[in-house]
Amino acid sequence: MDTLPNLKTELQQEYETTRKFLELYPEGKNDYAPHEKSMKMMPLATHLAEIFGWPHFMMTTENLDFASGEYEPTILTDRDGLLQMFEDGYAKSIEKLSNMDEEDLNGRWSMSMGEQILARFSKYEALRHALNQITHHRAQLGVYYRLLEIPLPGSYGPSADNENF
Repeated sequence: MDTLPNLKTELQQEYETTRKFLELYPEGKNDYAPHEKSMKMMPLATHLAEIFGWPHFMMTTENLDFASGEYEPTILTDRDGLLQMFEDGYAKSIEKLSNMDEEDLNGRWSMSMGEQILARFSKYEALRHALNQITHHRAQLGVYYRLLEIPLPGSYGPSADNENF
């Protein structure tokens, strides 16, 4: 079985669903959080959007070392910026996946904090982790929307607010 075409299809499906959510992002609610331990809404939406660039990053590097200072979270302030980062990351990732060979998925990728290894994956496992993170954080954003009375689009089927998906 060819894994790359399946990963590309999954990323495209997650892109299409997530786009519906990000298009609904409410202006003026950037600092909303449903609980004091919850992320504020714009940082959560930004994180969700930036994950679409992870496949490109993971396939072109071997490690993300948070202690090195190379990674800095993106700070966005509006829906237009959110959608632009989302679109740019997705385009780079789809292009990278389209120009890879199946054996490239066997490479290694890790996250670390200096000498401390936080996670170690094959490139395939790293991509699956990214896809899982998309689902997880989009569901979180859906809870925020529900609490703000923003009708939810369908994801893997209809929602209570939208019979289409």
